[in-house]
Amino acid sequence: MAKTLSSGRPTTLGRIKYGNSIPSSQQTRTVIRSYHALSKAHANAIRSGDQALATRIQKEIEAQGGLTSYQAASSAGQSSQRGGDSSKTLMEWLSSVTPNIGTGNLRMLEVGALSTSNACSRSGLFHVARIDLYSQEEGILQQNFMERPLPASDEERFDCVSLSLVLNYVPDPVMRGEMLKRTTKFLRRPPVKDTEREDSSGAFPCIFLVLPAPCVTNSRYLDDHRLEVIMGELGYKCIQQKQSEKLVYSLWRKLAEPPQTYKPVKKIGLRSGQRRNNFAIVLR
Repeated sequence: MAKTLSSGRPTTLGRIKYGNSIPSSQQTRTVIRSYHALSKAHANAIRSGDQALATRIQKEIEAQGGLTSYQAASSAGQSSQRGGDSSKTLMEWLSSVTPNIGTGNLRMLEVGALSTSNACSRSGLFHVARIDLYSQEEGILQQNFMERPLPASDEERFDCVSLSLVLNYVPDPVMRGEMLKRTTKFLRRPPVKDTEREDSSGAFPCIFLVLPAPCVTNSRYLDDHRLEVIMGELGYKCIQQKQSEKLVYSLWRKLAEPPQTYKPVKKIGLRSGQRRNNFAIVLR
């Protein structure tokens, strides 16, 4: 059975409600960890062709509130009361890299958007287009990034594409590579390369990438260097990077249009050990 992007983020029937209160950190962690574990098991069942097992796991996901429950927990984790909005890091970086930048003239595509009131939305710096597989609120278009029509001109492209905790939900290493390839088609053409000068918009065009830390720090097949190689093949250069206990944040500037054909980046073992995970990104 062919896997789709939505197979990593299953449709939901159940719904969790917190009312006006913010759930505890323990509550949100429990929901998120359970959803991650079940989603991984679901993807593995599909990969092995065990439809009966996949169906049982899907029912368990739905019984626990499914994606709606997970998104509610994720939104709570990103609330200002928790200080968990990943786009705060992006805005801090842009302030330091492009201190003289204007306001309101840049375009951002936020893939996997959970909120219309995060830091990048409030900044006044961007006109933000927000999409998610399962929109939770008005102002977020329900759309699959891999099916979004390609821009017809540079005017329709974006200065920044945000993939915050999105790539880790794509259920296949090759599909992750295809998603990263596709981001290049949504970003504006980079400025003419003259003397590598840093101008007032020295961060743009760019992609803001956030991954769970174990995807980079504890994977058998991906580390910082391998990620840099993959992004380099696509014409990106890392200009900012940081790691917290749970997340790896990075900002990649598009320096050149990608080639028509890519140098393959295969799934090759980098680390050994029973406790490693199998997260990988493949370019074909």
